[in-house]
Formats: sequence, structure tokens, C-alpha cells
Amino acid sequence: GRPTRTSRAVARIPRVSGGGTHRAGQAAFGNMCRKGRMFAPTKTWRRWHRKTNKNQRRFAVASAIAASALPALLMARGHHISKVPEVPLVVSDDLEKLTKTKQAVLALKKLHALTDVLRVKRSKKLRAGQGKMRNRRHVQRRGPLIVYAHDKGLSRAFRNIPGVELCSVHTLNLLKLAPGGHLGRFIIWTRSAFAALNKTFGTFRRKAVYKHGYTLPRPLIHNSDLARLINSDEIQAVLSKAGPKKTRRATRKKNPLKNLGVLLKLNPYALTLRRKEILRSNAGKKKNAMSPADRKKRISEAKLKDIHDHKLKRAKASAAYYKNVLNFC
Repeated sequence: GRPTRTSRAVARIPRVSGGGTHRAGQAAFGNMCRKGRMFAPTKTWRRWHRKTNKNQRRFAVASAIAASALPALLMARGHHISKVPEVPLVVSDDLEKLTKTKQAVLALKKLHALTDVLRVKRSKKLRAGQGKMRNRRHVQRRGPLIVYAHDKGLSRAFRNIPGVELCSVHTLNLLKLAPGGHLGRFIIWTRSAFAALNKTFGTFRRKAVYKHGYTLPRPLIHNSDLARLINSDEIQAVLSKAGPKKTRRATRKKNPLKNLGVLLKLNPYALTLRRKEILRSNAGKKKNAMSPADRKKRISEAKLKDIHDHKLKRAKASAAYYKNVLNFC
């Protein structure tokens, strides 16, 4: 069983039963215990995958294929295609008959695609993190993708070249067309594979044959060169001139006790009060700065005589009081 020792000044956690060993009486089974289980252990039957609409998947594949025809996206993804004769790169079906890796490397060299393969080879490095221990020790970039219609030994020729991947035109894989969700994979098409795209995805006039009832998504704009459209004479003639930017800033609340400008808006008479206070303060400072001799000069002669008479009167009164006290004793 799993006894819990209550009223024994120990935690209410199941303990190992028995005796005669250090293990007896130790906490067990809990997720906070040594040799216990973990909390909410991961199961192999968890929901690994998510369902996606078929039309969405087809839309993504079609978009990835379209993006592979734009050299700017290919270079933005990191592919070295500066010397490639054209994009998309379509070669003859003789490529499908290659069986040796030496022949495959020579073909890539003639197509000026070997520089992209060498880039992949140089990029191989150790993975950062715990993936090194989970059979994912190395990481490297992605090279060109070769799309074929018929495999006549092609897969054996290219499979050992780093970064190069192969895919049939009839089973195009979105993870290969746009690895990591980034469009612009460098694709080398065979002639028959490129021709099969019309039957696989259809055209704007005809529906697809292999993907039953599928219609290609129509582009939202006919001319994708937006800079040329906006800067054209026709559009610029209609547009009005750009005016000054009017940015409305958030009103800042200022403290009238610290900000004189805000205080005057609330109380215009505050400036007069402030001026009087400053004048009074300056007068007091001026008075305190005078020496005793200067102060005496300012006192009138009559006032000095009154002070002298008062002091003399006080002295006579004190002497009389003292004499009276002595007589009383």
C-alpha cells in the first residue's frame, strides 16, 4: 500500500513501506519526490497533427511554386543564383537518366548551381541546444530542389550531395518547396516535370486533371510592379500633393503648482501675487544684510532719547526695589 504517516510531523506524501533499509520510509510516487514520477507525463498518443483544408494546402503549394520563379525571393532566402542562366531553371529530361554522383556534380557545375551546393557544405555546424543529444546533432542550409517526372536513376545520383533534395512533380511537398514557411526555394525542373504542372494544377482557362476540379487562384493585381504603377504619370497626375504632416500628440497634464504658465491660465492674478512675494523677500534680504552700525543710523535721535530714558527709569526702579528688599530683611 501507500501509507501516509499523519500526526508524525512529516509531510502527507506516500512512503515506501517496509524496513531494514534507508529506502524504507522515504517519500515516493510524487512529482516532487526522488525516484518519483513527473507531473503530467507526455504521452505518445498526443495530438501531433492538425487538419488543414485541402484547398488551403493546394493554395500554399501553388504559391510556393510561383514564388520559386522570382529571383529576388530566391536570393532573399540565401540561394547563390547570380550565375544561373534563368529562373525558373528548366533542363532536359536527360537529367533523369543520371545514375552516378560524379555525373550529377558535373551537371550542377554546368548549370552554375554548384556554388549553392558549396554554400550548403560550408554551413554545416553543430546544433545549439539539447537537440545534439536527440539525433539532430548537425544543422545546415538548404540547397537546390530537383523536381522530376520519372526517376530513372536520378535519386541515386543526387541523394549523397549535401543540401540537394529531390521530389516528384506528382507528389510535391510543401515542406520542401518552402522550408520553414519561407518562400523562394531554388528549384531545378526537368522538362517533363515542368510540362506536367499544367495537368497537375491546371491553367486559368482549364481545370486541373490530376487534382480533380481544382482551379488556380487568380491574381489580385495584373501588374505586380507597384512602384512603377504609383510613379506613373497617369496616377501622379490625379493624386494631390502631399501636405505637411499633422501629428496630434497626446495632451500632457502639467502641474500648475510647478508650472507657472499653466498656473496663469487658471489664475491670472497669480503673477501679481508672485511679484509681491518676490519684492517682500528682496526687502527682507536687504534688511538682514545691513550691519548694526547702519541700523543705528537709521533710528532717529528722538527714538534714541526715548530708549535711553526708558532704560534709566528701569534702572532707578530696580535700585529702589533692591533697597526696599534690604530694609525689609
